[in-house]
Amino acid sequence: MLSLLSWIYSRGIALRNYLYDKGIFDVHDLGVRTISVGNITVGGTGKTPLVAHVAIKMAAEGEKVCILTRGYGREDENKRVLVSDGESVLVDAATGGDEPVELATKLLGKAIVIADADRVGAAGWARRKFGITAFVLDDGFQHRKVKRDVDIVCIDATDPFGGDKMLPAGRLREPVQNLARADVVVITRVEQATDISDLRSQISDRAPDAVVIECRTHLLGLEPLGDKQQPSNAKILFAFCALGNPDNFFGLLRQSGVNVTDVRRFRDHHQYTKADIDELEGAAREAGANALVTTAKDAVKLADEQFSFPCYIAEIEIELDHPDALFAGTA
Repeated sequence: MLSLLSWIYSRGIALRNYLYDKGIFDVHDLGVRTISVGNITVGGTGKTPLVAHVAIKMAAEGEKVCILTRGYGREDENKRVLVSDGESVLVDAATGGDEPVELATKLLGKAIVIADADRVGAAGWARRKFGITAFVLDDGFQHRKVKRDVDIVCIDATDPFGGDKMLPAGRLREPVQNLARADVVVITRVEQATDISDLRSQISDRAPDAVVIECRTHLLGLEPLGDKQQPSNAKILFAFCALGNPDNFFGLLRQSGVNVTDVRRFRDHHQYTKADIDELEGAAREAGANALVTTAKDAVKLADEQFSFPCYIAEIEIELDHPDALFAGTA
């Protein structure tokens, strides 16, 4: 049954792409420099840190930057929400979405963040209201309604093509050969893979004109969640997260020398409850941990929760082997 559903889904994707390729479906120019950051699989590929990196780089070039994102998992994905005006985060994660609020928190002073399924409409509104000179499309590879100057696609080195099967049997959003549309392919989480030479060859075969960049993720440290907690001196940690690919987060912690005694996985975009917090604290104590650790994406949904157990945020940064090539193909 899953194979049949995947075949039906793939036919639908092929038809949609054909209609865009032939100009039957309209593609809208947002009127200013536009860079898309997306992926070809569902689940976590390390896209959000790269979106932030692109926005910071564009802001440093003097652009008035706006991130356009759908904001999966928020209360009303069809409602336009100004997540940040560039100076303040204006909504919580339930209203704006966890990833948009994470981006807004990281990019204060550098980018405006808008969550809206209608990114063309949101872009026009943002240009009129804020004088935007550059847009970053978050999760934009399949959003072909918007013309972009550069198409950046993230490929996770630890699970690049989701079993080479289309949804729902696998994790591919569209066939791997569609990487040919990409201008830049960023291989993320290279530090967690043993050898990516074969992956680079596969990418080059499917996207011969694309620039290929390797991206490594580094753990900077552990920051306390909330103002009342002190900087971490915890030695044994219980890790939890609600990500598309949680094992990459746990792997990064362990690879960085963090003593993780046990872990707990939640579904991507999970909204935490007090019962979840109580359960996590109980599980951490039972596992012999003396603190909890989670991600920045999860932290924006936990800021108002009361913890009786120390909880810390894993702060990360990304490193590109050829950062100057990131905007290859831009006008």
